[in-house]
Amino acid sequence: MNLFAKAKDLGIQTEFIDGHGHPHVTAADALKVIFDALPPQAARQLIEGPVVVRQGHKAQTTLLPAARFPVRWEVRSGASMVAGETQGGAIEWPDGLPVGVHRLRLTDAAGKSEEVPLVSAPKAAFGGDFDRGWLLAVQLYGIRSTHNWGMGDFTDLAELIELAHKLGADGVGLNPLHALFDDQPGDCSPYSPNSRLFLNALYIDVDAIPEFSQDAVHAVADTTPRLRQSETVDYVAVAALKWPALRAAFKAFKKAGSAERRADFEVFRDQRGALLAHFACFEVLRHKFKAPWWEWPAEWRQPDEAACAKLRKGPDGGEVEFVEFVQWNADRQLAACKARADELGMKVGLYLDVAVGVQSNGFDAWNEQGAISRMLGVGAPPDPLAPAGQDWGLAGYNAIGLEQRYFEPFRQMLQASMRHAGAIRLDHVMGLKRLYLVPRGFGPREGVYVPMPFEAMLAVTALESDANQCVVIGEDLGTVPEGFRDATRDWGIWSYLVMMFERGEGGAFHGVDHYQPNALVTFNTHDLATYAGWRHFNDLKQKRALGFDPGESDDDRWHALTMLDQVLQQAGIQDNDFDAIAEFLARTKSRLMAIALEDLLELRDQPNIPGTIDQHPNWRRRMPLCIDEIASQVDIEGLKEATRQRSHVKA
Repeated sequence: MNLFAKAKDLGIQTEFIDGHGHPHVTAADALKVIFDALPPQAARQLIEGPVVVRQGHKAQTTLLPAARFPVRWEVRSGASMVAGETQGGAIEWPDGLPVGVHRLRLTDAAGKSEEVPLVSAPKAAFGGDFDRGWLLAVQLYGIRSTHNWGMGDFTDLAELIELAHKLGADGVGLNPLHALFDDQPGDCSPYSPNSRLFLNALYIDVDAIPEFSQDAVHAVADTTPRLRQSETVDYVAVAALKWPALRAAFKAFKKAGSAERRADFEVFRDQRGALLAHFACFEVLRHKFKAPWWEWPAEWRQPDEAACAKLRKGPDGGEVEFVEFVQWNADRQLAACKARADELGMKVGLYLDVAVGVQSNGFDAWNEQGAISRMLGVGAPPDPLAPAGQDWGLAGYNAIGLEQRYFEPFRQMLQASMRHAGAIRLDHVMGLKRLYLVPRGFGPREGVYVPMPFEAMLAVTALESDANQCVVIGEDLGTVPEGFRDATRDWGIWSYLVMMFERGEGGAFHGVDHYQPNALVTFNTHDLATYAGWRHFNDLKQKRALGFDPGESDDDRWHALTMLDQVLQQAGIQDNDFDAIAEFLARTKSRLMAIALEDLLELRDQPNIPGTIDQHPNWRRRMPLCIDEIASQVDIEGLKEATRQRSHVKA
């Protein structure tokens, strides 16, 4: 079978029409790299793929004609088993299968057996136990305060929760908090993580660790005043302070930690189990070998329980425990923020963002080498915004590996993301259905669309959403496959609606009634202009100054402003300041609304400009005010009036 015939059999789309309407055919040598990067899979004859059984639905799955009847089936979950036999072409699943991911084994009359995952899922994802609310959207790293060490931390987050509640919001929305590489603090994009399973240690408030004393790290008092005053986050300097301070705190904990703290540390280690142990070993090995994991000595290129246990008992055992100590403190500080939001009765609490992939040389890719292909980069085909296509430099899941692991890597990622969240946003949620994968060494034009087991991915998402009582919002912007949104809505996954993009014929903004209920609505995103910047053409000026075509002329912007004024007036809103935008969005039926802190403060500079690296301070820009000064600079009464239809605090 040639490569293109094999691709067709697997549903891999080697030919596509790009955003310009031009046809593309993936080169054979690029396709070979893609196949070499995927785990081997034996051809199936009895069943096509994973089975989904949905509570409240009559569920059947059809066997392929190659089966010889009768066919016996067994559904195993741990030690329990449900079994049966079918004489015909379909199995009708019994009611009452426990929720979870189970092993389905089929054996036909000829003795041929095959095993696939069976996902028994709730009818839909958790829908939230509230009517309508709104969230304060913040880039946590950029928060300025009188106590932090030059970037926002979890104590600042607790204060943000207090501020958001005072403003009438039901939660705080954050950039991804994923673990990055601690020895590369300058590579600070939260969307390019080392691991989506653990937290970025630089968000820890070291002063809040009971065992820490600033006397142990004298540089803190000398350096923090300068870092607090900086206009941008100096991650290298912050890391140079925080990591020695965390080590000092660990040393003090080992020497004189309270019995209560020691017991809680053990609880955390038990909760996170093998994943935490593997992550700690990986971090120690990464620092030891100073090379990508595939260049490590052979014994460490795969995670191994016995090898990790040996590492813990050897000279590096203290380093392994230090990594766990750091993650414990990060987890407990974030948990305290969630607890405070719960005390205040906030309907959502924390709304956390989840990156679409991970660094190929990071922990997740090492720990799940079958389910995550390091030789394939997630990206997008050419379109008007990126004529050459995009390779985001991230490794993503593949269907074969996930099915062979019974979706455990995906479940673990969801569980980690939902651990302290009332809602999460899945970046590029279309990846649940298909991923555009670019083979390493080739350009974005040579990528292919590789299908995912969409129904099973939705079912697993709903399963974890329901178990963790966490709303799931899918970032469904850009090129969306036909029927995709119908399927996600049917499973209770919310849409992500950006007012800037919700426009129709002639550039007219859609009215209030256009917005669907199960969605998060916002004026912009962290990659778009602030409202004040948009009204004053700052984004166009910035991009032109950097030598970029902004894709919009001044005349286009004037037209957009006219269209915006028209839709506001149609809604009976006469002003066009940001309170007017907030009032418009608050009137929509969408159950969640996000307001960026930059817009409340009427800032004009765009937080991030996609496509730039050093030309713009992406992921570094800080707020101009300390957190305790923000309330005095916001027209709180005007905001309460604008959001009165969905605020718990009335004007």
